[in-house]
Amino acid sequence: MTTPISSKHILVTGATGKVGRHFIDRILQSVNHQNVKVRALCHNRLLEPRARLEVVQGSISNRPVVRGAMEGISHILHCATCKETPEDVIDVTIKGLFWLLEECRASPSFKRIILIGGDAALGHFFYPHPVPVTEQQKHSAYPGCYALSKVLEEVMLEQYFVQNDLCGCCLRAPWIMEKDDFKYSLSFGEDVFGGPRWRDLVGPERADEYVQSGAVPLMLDPNGRPVKRNFVHVSDLADAILLALDHPQARQQTFNICMDEPVDYQQVANYLHQTRGLGSVEIKTPYWSTWLDNTKAKFLLGWRPRYDLTRLIEEAWTYPRGRDDPRKIWYPG
Repeated sequence: MTTPISSKHILVTGATGKVGRHFIDRILQSVNHQNVKVRALCHNRLLEPRARLEVVQGSISNRPVVRGAMEGISHILHCATCKETPEDVIDVTIKGLFWLLEECRASPSFKRIILIGGDAALGHFFYPHPVPVTEQQKHSAYPGCYALSKVLEEVMLEQYFVQNDLCGCCLRAPWIMEKDDFKYSLSFGEDVFGGPRWRDLVGPERADEYVQSGAVPLMLDPNGRPVKRNFVHVSDLADAILLALDHPQARQQTFNICMDEPVDYQQVANYLHQTRGLGSVEIKTPYWSTWLDNTKAKFLLGWRPRYDLTRLIEEAWTYPRGRDDPRKIWYPG
């Protein structure tokens, strides 16, 4: 999955986020990609320039900024997004992607755009999915502007394929993990990473007891069955990006990029009990199991995820996070 790629000049939006940073580091540190240059479009935060990395600052909603960032670019990795911030979502999601696609359409150097989508466009665990979720599933955003934004991105990109025969693809990812993220997604403390906020569901006194014992939540669906939720490790997603940059089978396609099987919270509880003696706490939630099907990416791209449940857990529980490496989510960024 690290085969050399031809000379490129890649624009990365959302370059200081989890996916953008990891991808840029992979490109700049690999001996297989010495002929690739990267331009990072940054907004609130900046990267330090280094060899083969140019940093430009500005808002993706500003057309002159996008036009300048696109000059001489052959490929675009579009990661810029925002969460539940209604005052920003139209500027970032609609105007930003629109200006990018317009510049792609007009650029003589443009070859391909890759959109990092999300299973939020399919409602992920907010709705029951009785069968595996493939790329043919219709959009079904859960409440809120973030999920809606992921639908709008995919639809806009698809229509540029139809109207302009633009070259690109969408890599649809579920919750993206790195370092010890997965461990802290199961924390009953204030340091919980993402949601649900388990502390709020059990109350602060019980939550403090669970923090002391190291217990983890065992998420149940409304019928009392363990939930299965989809994840992907950021390095597996980066593998898929590298494959999709030039792969002929990626043209105008959408791919689910995820672990081979969703994370089963019962299996997580069992594994942590067997390997670390940790207890678990059953918590009934309004959320449902989903199984995101990655067969298409494996079949057409030859992509294979390297992370399974065991590796995800072991790396998260053994990761030594330093004081200079805080866990933060900043949007937009």
